[in-house]
Amino acid sequence: MSIVMTGGGTGGHLAIIRAVKEQLSGEELIYVGSTKGQDKQWFEEDDAFAEKYFFDTRGVVNQGALGKVKSLFMMVKAMFQSMKILKRHKASVVFSVGGFSAAPMAFAAKLTRTPLVIHEQNAALGSLNKLLQPYATHFISSYLEKSPIHAYPIKQIFFENAHIRKTCKTIMFLGGSQGARAINELALSLAPELKVKGIKIIHQAGVKNIDTVEKAYKDLGIEAEVFGFTDKLADYMNEADFAIARSGASTLWELSATAVPTLYIPYPYAASDHQFYNAQFLVEKELAWVMRENEIESEKVLDLLDADLSKISLGLMDIVEKEGSAKIATLLTQM
Repeated sequence: MSIVMTGGGTGGHLAIIRAVKEQLSGEELIYVGSTKGQDKQWFEEDDAFAEKYFFDTRGVVNQGALGKVKSLFMMVKAMFQSMKILKRHKASVVFSVGGFSAAPMAFAAKLTRTPLVIHEQNAALGSLNKLLQPYATHFISSYLEKSPIHAYPIKQIFFENAHIRKTCKTIMFLGGSQGARAINELALSLAPELKVKGIKIIHQAGVKNIDTVEKAYKDLGIEAEVFGFTDKLADYMNEADFAIARSGASTLWELSATAVPTLYIPYPYAASDHQFYNAQFLVEKELAWVMRENEIESEKVLDLLDADLSKISLGLMDIVEKEGSAKIATLLTQM
């Protein structure tokens, strides 16, 4: 059968497609994304897809009046191209993870009556997924009770790496491949005290910030493992005893599956404040902490390192369901 996978723009969306794709074998897989965002970086050279299409599309939100009109025109043009792709490959189902990259193909699925399976990664629904939810054959969310699947689609290695943390010997700062200024600044302000405590630092500073952050650590006389984009994230999370991170859905569930106690600092400009609500889902279960950027206090952060980390680790291992990717793959092949 032919399965079309669409959506992206950000690594969080794309990580879902990658995880589910790895559970599909013997099927014709087609990827449809955008030239904008990270889509091509992730999948342009991926031979697991029989065909890959990247449309010249962009988001509609945060555009001026003329920008919105142009974005909609680009999207409509890509939608008609998507309809041709569905016919050409005789697609059995479209799997959409949302984001502006998904819009043309998701609407094409609706217009051609091709079964549409949507995965919503966040606690607060994305605008596209919210619009298409009533028309989806299946709507998957780890936060909604009515979802047919609650397990989040992440790679099995994160579950395999899960273990109980007792004391903080290694701390990890995760700002995403693009970096997060607030997390970078917090890491550098805490570094001298962390050195005194003998705590190793792993720091995802962002591709554009590596040189600046490395120099800052060197000026402080502190050794730290600094990187931007990496394919060794599972290894770094495995090594960490505590993390300070943005609360994009993939990052949150990967840390949770690895049982890493985490302080989440949501990106303040995320659509519908979804990163805050992602973190709050765990905070309400006393399995994480959350601080807004304007609430960060170094002393309070340091105090968290003395918390009962083993209790948090155990709780995370109990709450996170396994095999989300395999369950979604099975659902797709049954369409």
